[in-house]
Amino acid sequence: MTILDLPAAEAIRFAVPASRWDDAYAAGMSEAELLLYRSNLLGSDLTVTNFGGGNTSAKIMETDPLTGEAVPVLWVKGSGGDIGSMKLDGFATLYQDKLLGLEGHYAGDQDDDKMVGFLPHCTFNLNGRAASIDTPLHSLLPHRHIDHVHPDAIIALAASSNGEAVTREIWGDEIGWLPWKRPGFTLGIMIRDFARANPQAKGAMLAGHGIICWADTAKDCYEQTVRLISQAAEYLNTRLAGQPAFGGAAISPLTGRAAIASSLMPRLRGLMPNADNASRRKVGHFADDAETLEFVCSHDFSRLAALGTSCPDHFLRTKIAPLVLDPARLDDDTYLAQSLEDYRALYAAYYQRCKRANSPAMRDANPVVVLVPGVGRFTFAGDKATARIAGEFYLNAINVMRGAEAIGDYVALDEQEAFDIEYWLLEEAKLQRMPAPRPMVGRIALVTGGAGGIGAATAARMLREGACVMLADRDAAAVEEVRAGFARQFGKDVVRAVACDVTDEAQVSEAFAACSREFGGLDMLVANAGIASSAPIEQTTLELWNRNYDVLAQGYFLTAKHAWPLLKAMKEQGGTSVVFIGSKNAVAAAAGASAYASAKAAANHLARCLALEGAPEGIRVNVVNPDAVIRGSRIWDGDWRRERAASNGIDPGEELEAHYRNRSLLKRDVLPEDIAEAAYWLASDASAKSTGNMINVDAGNVQAFTR
Repeated sequence: MTILDLPAAEAIRFAVPASRWDDAYAAGMSEAELLLYRSNLLGSDLTVTNFGGGNTSAKIMETDPLTGEAVPVLWVKGSGGDIGSMKLDGFATLYQDKLLGLEGHYAGDQDDDKMVGFLPHCTFNLNGRAASIDTPLHSLLPHRHIDHVHPDAIIALAASSNGEAVTREIWGDEIGWLPWKRPGFTLGIMIRDFARANPQAKGAMLAGHGIICWADTAKDCYEQTVRLISQAAEYLNTRLAGQPAFGGAAISPLTGRAAIASSLMPRLRGLMPNADNASRRKVGHFADDAETLEFVCSHDFSRLAALGTSCPDHFLRTKIAPLVLDPARLDDDTYLAQSLEDYRALYAAYYQRCKRANSPAMRDANPVVVLVPGVGRFTFAGDKATARIAGEFYLNAINVMRGAEAIGDYVALDEQEAFDIEYWLLEEAKLQRMPAPRPMVGRIALVTGGAGGIGAATAARMLREGACVMLADRDAAAVEEVRAGFARQFGKDVVRAVACDVTDEAQVSEAFAACSREFGGLDMLVANAGIASSAPIEQTTLELWNRNYDVLAQGYFLTAKHAWPLLKAMKEQGGTSVVFIGSKNAVAAAAGASAYASAKAAANHLARCLALEGAPEGIRVNVVNPDAVIRGSRIWDGDWRRERAASNGIDPGEELEAHYRNRSLLKRDVLPEDIAEAAYWLASDASAKSTGNMINVDAGNVQAFTR
């Protein structure tokens, strides 16, 4: 990579938050409701706190259900919650007097983990929400309302060599400074003792960790937290003004970054076996935002990236340091494989250096964060939301580095401390309590004809089991409507949509590129886009014939062709799957539908040919043959319905559905969900030993029996 001295650009500035408290909205709220309101305001502003980060509390008088007496109760954010989206049931509630009594069981910082075990014994009113390890930071302080947050501007001070001096410069004796200490009972005592010795203080900066502050009312506590963050951001912006960040730009951002990401992500994903769970695969996330490009294109990038992150919230999501790749060698698969192998070896060495006698076994050694100068930031995790959030946390770390370097030297977390947090037995216990993932978490599917009945039902079946799905359909408005509905039902992270006419190779290519860019690659292709026509041979025009073959034969060919390299990339991860949605007419001759039936037959035979080609690459190819899927079908809403009704001499309304139902051996309607169930089974590991097969889902049609 050639390093250049490029024109200096002013550093990106920190966002400055402002109070959003609404007195009219808060009027009449209970103390608990005010705590929730304050928490949601803080957590929904990413300039104030990170996703899932920070905690808030209030000490509220409650009626003891056993004695009927009024007792002080600590309401504090429960373990694993997100203050931006939580509800009242997200708070742990504990007897404050019992919490204060726990100090009698404490003999020193070696007891931190032991003290967590006492917290459930302090539960008020049988609340099942588990208390977090940060609870002592709130219980040991006498103040009624407490906020503990980790915004970028604050962590920039907390992670700088000059952070303590700058804290005094900004706030004088209003905000103190405490040295690094892991969250727990000892840190709670340190903060309590500081507050006792400094009654004028309104909070304390926790080195490498964040800020904790207190007040007498919910509103005052909220507005004080926002004020402190604003003052830190404004100070840093003054220091950043007129100068480039990270030593200035060394290279310019590359053009075509989206195309680079689409090419790189599937190959990286295919080279990342998950040692924790061999059946789980990675999902990727790509970002080339201005902050990331400022960092990865800078003179100081290599030095700072190697230091790793500082704040425990960042570190737990991103691992100790990222993998950095040379942008000039991204097309070299051998280089990529060796880079990942080297990273895993370095991680294993870190584990061996730092492990304790009781440390959990080493976890997945693959990188979470991959940085490419000139291109951007890639993150990989077991599901899309985790990958995205990990990327956002590394973006927080970039912002921290920018601010920390503006006032001194960035100070990363000590390696042993980092390890002790990553492999903390309390964190391990939390991981062990997590429910088992759904069967398709970590899998990525692309479904053509995704706005239609069968396509949407198949996508829904996969989403329900945890897959990420790219919906492709030529009707851009319809497929976006389906995507929006699924986003509301399953979450916006796991579903995307792209307009794609399967007869246009450029559009097909871009659909798979988008899938790679959005999710990291492909595990399952469901080729479903289709049309239908009915006409006697003498009335079948060449245009009609070609149209059927363009969509049903050429369209399936193009989608399979462009899926193939993405599917091959996952060979070492246990293989992949292609499912063609065929038709009863592909195996049973149909009078008056020669163009449609023969094109479907061509697609089915293509599937058999691809099963032969795919087997050495771990790609399974199978077919589902539906018949008369009328309900929810866009094909049956058009000419095909009238044509088939006319061919059978019946009314195209409900009489048509009854005709096909009664024609079947089982006398049952075939629904889109029935086809989706078969497609799901063929795409999943449940059919891992099936390829080259056809499954008829037609309620029984003797003509379509395979022979």
